[in-house]
Amino acid sequence: MYMNRTKNWLRVLIINILLFVIYSLPAQNKVKVYHFTLSQEIMPAAKRHVTKAISEAEKWKADYIIVSLNTYGGMVDVADTIRTRLLKTKPTTIVFIQNNAASAGALIALSCDSIYMAKGASIGAATVVNESGEKLPDKYQSYMRSKMRSTAETQGRNPTIAEGMVDESIFIAGMKDTGKILTFTTEEAIKYDFCDGFAENIEEALKNAGVTNYELKSYQPTALDAFISFLLNPIVNSILLLMIVGGIFYEMKAPGIGFALGCAIVGAILYFAPLYLEGLAKNWEILVFLAGLILLALEIFVIPGFGIAGISGILCIIIGLGLALIDNDKLNFEGIGMLSVGWAFFRVTAVVFFGLIFFLIFGKSMFESKALAPMILKNEETAHHGFSVARADYKQLGGKEGFALTDLRPSGKVSIEEEVYDALTLGEYITKGTAIKVVKHEGYSIVVKQV
Repeated sequence: MYMNRTKNWLRVLIINILLFVIYSLPAQNKVKVYHFTLSQEIMPAAKRHVTKAISEAEKWKADYIIVSLNTYGGMVDVADTIRTRLLKTKPTTIVFIQNNAASAGALIALSCDSIYMAKGASIGAATVVNESGEKLPDKYQSYMRSKMRSTAETQGRNPTIAEGMVDESIFIAGMKDTGKILTFTTEEAIKYDFCDGFAENIEEALKNAGVTNYELKSYQPTALDAFISFLLNPIVNSILLLMIVGGIFYEMKAPGIGFALGCAIVGAILYFAPLYLEGLAKNWEILVFLAGLILLALEIFVIPGFGIAGISGILCIIIGLGLALIDNDKLNFEGIGMLSVGWAFFRVTAVVFFGLIFFLIFGKSMFESKALAPMILKNEETAHHGFSVARADYKQLGGKEGFALTDLRPSGKVSIEEEVYDALTLGEYITKGTAIKVVKHEGYSIVVKQV
């Protein structure tokens, strides 16, 4: 009797253990699916977004990555970086095109292992254009054609169709005439085997891809991510460049102004900080930029005239700012492409050049505006307030002559009618003892030129 009870108890225990194991297996066998959305212009901020999402998916050891895509395109070099990252990641990649996968977005979609499209969505129109929508020269189209073709070949899709989305001269019988850029609707993409199927949402896309019994995790950007992405926006990035250029310009024009130097420092910190965090700006590139500032300062305040030091300083500043935008390994640009390198230096050079022209033309009126007037010191330090400096009213000095008591680079001291004044030149270098003439006054200094 006792033996029978023991056997029954053991039988019940074994059955319960087996049932527990059986019911536990599905949870243990769940596949891991990582999801992120890409619904913005393909700019540096998008590259950061995708890179962080994929890194998090790999760290989580996801089996699948599914991308909800809706974009009209953007920068080709950024799209190429995203494409490479998707091709090299270990998890199987699926893209769900919610509405648009145009231009650079088409390249990103092609880089995924499977493509599913919502009703009314489209993919294609990958011709490279400028900000005005004008078609760029053939060297840019050739670069995009090669990327589209190689990506399609890698993922087992028709490479001629991929090229036809870039090149209007390609003819595809029954599909595309010459003179037209290829863009597929959802139905057309499925018909020509360029899309794996239709889906209304990511759940349906996963189901159609044969992914069931899964655990889904989505990428959640932090507030810091949003702020860094904001700073990486090319428009914001260009404004920061203008702050750097404008601050340096005004500090050269009127040393000691304070506000201008502060703008340059803040602009430089906000320019380099996100690029440094992203691994783009290296320590040596920041040092090249700082070396440029030092050379420029030496040229202005120590070395007479404007020569090698000044030119070298400007070149170092541009090189430092430009290299910070590129994911290079010192001077090795392998795998980046000259398009990316050229675009980075073009943007920096253009902002610096046009910024200087703007400040030369409108600089004075900006500092005389009501908004900036409170930042300029205009009070006179008179004997009535306890000061012992006796000098004539600056307005009465216009046209008067004197001589330079110190070298003017471009600031220094001059003597006019046996009185000593702080003075600035119009940018020229005037040596000590040279005759000068007052042109105008600015703030608490007078502006002079060589007679």
